[in-house]
Amino acid sequence: MRYTRLDQSPEYLTAREQLRVAEVELMRQGEAVAELRRALPAGPVVEDYVFQEGPADLNAGDAPVRDVRLSELFTGPDRPVVVYHFMYGKAQTSPCPMCTMWIDGFNGVADHVAQNADFVVAAAAELPTLRDWARVRGWNRLRLLSCGESTFKYDLGSEEADGAQNSTISVFARGSDGALLSTYTGMPRMAADIDQRGVDLLCATWNLLDLTPGGRPADWYASLDYATA
Repeated sequence: MRYTRLDQSPEYLTAREQLRVAEVELMRQGEAVAELRRALPAGPVVEDYVFQEGPADLNAGDAPVRDVRLSELFTGPDRPVVVYHFMYGKAQTSPCPMCTMWIDGFNGVADHVAQNADFVVAAAAELPTLRDWARVRGWNRLRLLSCGESTFKYDLGSEEADGAQNSTISVFARGSDGALLSTYTGMPRMAADIDQRGVDLLCATWNLLDLTPGGRPADWYASLDYATA
Protein backbone atom coordinates (compact mmCIF):
# COMPACT_ATOMS: atom_id res chain seq x y z
CA MET A 1 0.00 0.00 0.00
CA ARG A 2 1.45 3.36 -1.06
CA TYR A 3 0.79 6.55 0.90
CA THR A 4 2.26 9.05 -1.55
CA ARG A 5 3.35 9.25 -5.18
CA LEU A 6 6.93 9.94 -4.13
CA ASP A 7 9.79 7.65 -5.12
CA GLN A 8 9.93 5.40 -2.05
CA SER A 9 12.60 2.72 -1.75
CA PRO A 10 11.63 -0.95 -1.43
CA GLU A 11 13.13 -0.95 2.07
CA TYR A 12 10.96 2.00 3.06
CA LEU A 13 7.82 0.44 1.61
CA THR A 14 8.46 -2.84 3.43
CA ALA A 15 9.00 -1.10 6.76
CA ARG A 16 6.02 1.17 6.17
CA GLU A 17 3.78 -1.81 5.52
CA GLN A 18 4.95 -3.43 8.75
CA LEU A 19 4.11 -0.18 10.53
CA ARG A 20 0.67 -0.03 8.87
CA VAL A 21 -0.16 -3.51 10.13
CA ALA A 22 0.99 -2.55 13.63
CA GLU A 23 -1.10 0.64 13.47
CA VAL A 24 -4.17 -1.40 12.52
CA GLU A 25 -3.53 -3.72 15.46
CA LEU A 26 -3.14 -0.73 17.76
CA MET A 27 -6.42 0.75 16.49
CA ARG A 28 -8.23 -2.51 17.14
CA GLN A 29 -6.72 -2.76 20.61
CA GLY A 30 -7.83 0.82 21.27
CA GLU A 31 -11.36 -0.12 20.20
CA ALA A 32 -11.28 -3.13 22.53
CA VAL A 33 -10.18 -0.91 25.43
CA ALA A 34 -12.92 1.60 24.62
CA GLU A 35 -15.46 -1.22 24.67
CA LEU A 36 -14.24 -2.27 28.13
CA ARG A 37 -14.60 1.32 29.28
CA ARG A 38 -18.16 1.53 27.94
CA ALA A 39 -19.00 -1.81 29.56
CA LEU A 40 -18.02 -0.74 33.07
CA PRO A 41 -20.79 -1.39 35.61
CA ALA A 42 -22.72 1.57 36.97
CA GLY A 43 -20.25 3.56 39.02
CA PRO A 44 -20.63 4.85 42.57
CA VAL A 45 -23.31 7.36 43.43
CA VAL A 46 -21.85 10.79 44.17
CA GLU A 47 -23.27 13.75 46.01
CA ASP A 48 -24.63 16.77 44.21
CA TYR A 49 -21.47 18.83 44.56
CA VAL A 50 -21.68 22.61 44.53
CA PHE A 51 -19.35 24.72 42.37
CA GLN A 52 -19.04 28.45 41.77
CA GLU A 53 -19.54 29.98 38.35
CA GLY A 54 -19.45 33.53 37.02
CA PRO A 55 -19.45 35.48 33.75
CA ALA A 56 -16.45 35.49 31.42
CA ASP A 57 -15.60 39.10 32.32
CA LEU A 58 -15.44 38.29 36.01
CA ASN A 59 -12.89 40.24 38.02
CA ALA A 60 -12.50 40.20 41.76
CA GLY A 61 -15.50 41.86 43.37
CA ASP A 62 -17.12 43.33 40.28
CA ALA A 63 -19.54 40.64 39.09
CA PRO A 64 -21.95 38.17 40.66
CA VAL A 65 -20.90 34.61 41.36
CA ARG A 66 -23.53 31.90 41.55
CA ASP A 67 -23.59 28.39 42.95
CA VAL A 68 -24.16 25.61 40.45
CA ARG A 69 -24.63 21.96 41.34
CA LEU A 70 -23.27 18.92 39.54
CA SER A 71 -26.83 17.95 38.62
CA GLU A 72 -27.26 21.29 36.86
CA LEU A 73 -24.34 20.62 34.53
CA PHE A 74 -26.41 18.04 32.64
CA THR A 75 -28.21 19.73 29.74
CA GLY A 76 -30.12 16.62 28.69
CA PRO A 77 -31.31 13.35 30.25
CA ASP A 78 -29.00 11.10 28.23
CA ARG A 79 -25.93 13.31 28.04
CA PRO A 80 -22.80 12.60 30.09
CA VAL A 81 -20.88 15.31 31.91
CA VAL A 82 -17.11 15.32 31.42
CA VAL A 83 -15.04 17.25 33.96
CA TYR A 84 -11.38 18.09 33.51
CA HIS A 85 -9.73 18.77 36.88
CA PHE A 86 -7.36 21.71 36.33
CA MET A 87 -4.27 21.75 38.55
CA TYR A 88 -4.63 25.31 39.82
CA GLY A 89 -5.39 26.48 43.32
CA LYS A 90 -4.46 25.67 46.91
CA ALA A 91 -0.93 24.19 46.91
CA GLN A 92 -0.75 24.69 43.12
CA THR A 93 -0.20 28.45 43.25
CA SER A 94 0.44 28.88 39.52
CA PRO A 95 -1.41 27.24 36.61
CA CYS A 96 -0.08 23.83 35.64
CA PRO A 97 1.64 24.18 32.23
CA MET A 98 0.59 20.72 31.04
CA CYS A 99 -3.02 21.25 32.11
CA THR A 100 -2.94 24.61 30.37
CA MET A 101 -1.73 22.97 27.14
CA TRP A 102 -4.52 20.40 27.32
CA ILE A 103 -7.18 23.02 28.05
CA ASP A 104 -5.92 25.15 25.15
CA GLY A 105 -6.85 22.17 22.97
CA PHE A 106 -10.18 21.58 24.73
CA ASN A 107 -11.14 25.19 24.02
CA GLY A 108 -10.61 24.61 20.32
CA VAL A 109 -12.86 21.54 20.13
CA ALA A 110 -15.44 22.49 22.78
CA ASP A 111 -18.19 23.24 20.26
CA HIS A 112 -17.73 19.81 18.68
CA VAL A 113 -17.73 18.00 22.03
CA ALA A 114 -20.89 19.87 23.02
CA GLN A 115 -22.85 18.06 20.32
CA ASN A 116 -22.59 14.88 22.37
CA ALA A 117 -21.53 15.67 25.92
CA ASP A 118 -21.44 18.44 28.50
CA PHE A 119 -17.86 19.46 29.25
CA VAL A 120 -16.53 21.67 32.05
CA VAL A 121 -13.18 22.56 33.59
CA ALA A 122 -13.06 22.61 37.39
CA ALA A 123 -10.26 24.00 39.55
CA ALA A 124 -9.55 24.62 43.20
CA ALA A 125 -8.57 28.21 42.38
CA GLU A 126 -10.97 30.99 43.30
CA LEU A 127 -13.21 31.94 40.42
CA PRO A 128 -11.76 35.42 39.68
CA THR A 129 -8.26 33.92 39.59
CA LEU A 130 -9.42 31.14 37.26
CA ARG A 131 -11.19 33.61 35.00
CA ASP A 132 -8.13 35.87 34.87
CA TRP A 133 -6.07 32.97 33.52
CA ALA A 134 -8.80 32.02 31.06
CA ARG A 135 -8.65 35.52 29.58
CA VAL A 136 -4.87 35.31 29.25
CA ARG A 137 -5.20 32.00 27.37
CA GLY A 138 -8.21 33.00 25.28
CA TRP A 139 -10.46 30.26 26.66
CA ASN A 140 -13.76 31.54 25.34
CA ARG A 141 -15.66 28.31 24.63
CA LEU A 142 -15.31 26.55 27.97
CA ARG A 143 -17.46 26.41 31.07
CA LEU A 144 -15.11 27.12 33.99
CA LEU A 145 -15.98 26.26 37.59
CA SER A 146 -14.32 26.79 40.94
CA CYS A 147 -14.70 23.91 43.38
CA GLY A 148 -14.85 26.36 46.28
CA GLU A 149 -15.25 24.62 49.60
CA SER A 150 -16.59 21.37 48.17
CA THR A 151 -14.74 18.07 48.50
CA PHE A 152 -15.24 17.30 44.82
CA LYS A 153 -11.57 17.25 43.84
CA TYR A 154 -10.49 15.42 46.97
CA ASP A 155 -13.21 12.77 46.61
CA LEU A 156 -12.34 12.17 42.94
CA GLY A 157 -8.63 11.91 43.70
CA SER A 158 -7.45 15.10 42.03
CA GLU A 159 -6.53 16.79 45.30
CA GLU A 160 -4.49 15.64 48.29
CA ALA A 161 -5.11 16.47 51.94
CA ASP A 162 -2.28 19.03 51.84
CA GLY A 163 -3.85 20.84 48.86
CA ALA A 164 -1.58 19.34 46.20
CA GLN A 165 -3.36 19.02 42.88
CA ASN A 166 -3.45 16.16 40.36
CA SER A 167 -4.47 16.14 36.70
CA THR A 168 -7.66 14.11 36.32
CA ILE A 169 -10.53 13.54 33.89
CA SER A 170 -13.90 12.37 35.22
CA VAL A 171 -17.15 11.36 33.56
CA PHE A 172 -20.58 11.43 35.21
CA ALA A 173 -23.98 10.12 34.14
CA ARG A 174 -27.48 9.91 35.55
CA GLY A 175 -28.87 6.56 36.61
CA SER A 176 -32.37 5.47 35.68
CA ASP A 177 -33.50 6.70 39.09
CA GLY A 178 -31.86 10.08 38.57
CA ALA A 179 -28.88 9.33 40.82
CA LEU A 180 -25.58 10.99 39.90
CA LEU A 181 -23.03 8.33 38.97
CA SER A 182 -19.26 8.53 38.60
CA THR A 183 -18.71 6.32 35.55
CA TYR A 184 -15.02 6.88 34.81
CA THR A 185 -11.97 8.67 36.19
CA GLY A 186 -8.52 8.62 34.65
CA MET A 187 -5.16 10.18 35.54
CA PRO A 188 -1.74 10.49 33.89
CA ARG A 189 -0.23 8.01 36.38
CA MET A 190 -1.14 4.50 35.25
CA ALA A 191 1.36 2.52 37.35
CA ALA A 192 4.34 3.08 39.61
CA ASP A 193 6.60 3.30 36.56
CA ILE A 194 4.14 5.07 34.22
CA ASP A 195 3.70 8.63 35.38
CA GLN A 196 2.55 10.71 32.40
CA ARG A 197 0.77 8.51 29.84
CA GLY A 198 -2.70 7.89 31.23
CA VAL A 199 -4.37 10.81 29.45
CA ASP A 200 -2.31 10.77 26.24
CA LEU A 201 -5.39 10.44 24.06
CA LEU A 202 -6.65 13.80 25.33
CA CYS A 203 -3.63 15.68 24.00
CA ALA A 204 -3.09 16.30 20.29
CA THR A 205 0.42 17.62 20.97
CA TRP A 206 1.75 14.24 22.11
CA ASN A 207 0.04 12.38 19.30
CA LEU A 208 1.45 14.74 16.66
CA LEU A 209 4.97 14.48 18.07
CA ASP A 210 4.66 10.68 18.06
CA LEU A 211 4.41 10.85 14.24
CA THR A 212 7.83 12.49 13.89
CA PRO A 213 11.13 10.61 13.44
CA GLY A 214 12.37 11.75 16.85
CA GLY A 215 9.09 11.11 18.63
CA ARG A 216 8.10 12.98 21.76
CA PRO A 217 11.14 14.45 23.54
CA ALA A 218 11.67 12.62 26.81
CA ASP A 219 12.82 15.77 28.60
CA TRP A 220 10.27 18.22 27.17
CA TYR A 221 7.66 19.87 29.35
CA ALA A 222 5.00 22.37 28.37
CA SER A 223 5.53 26.02 29.24
CA LEU A 224 3.14 28.82 30.10
CA ASP A 225 5.15 31.24 27.95
CA TYR A 226 7.60 29.94 25.34
CA ALA A 227 9.02 33.43 24.81
CA THR A 228 10.57 33.26 28.26
CA ALA A 229 10.85 29.49 28.71
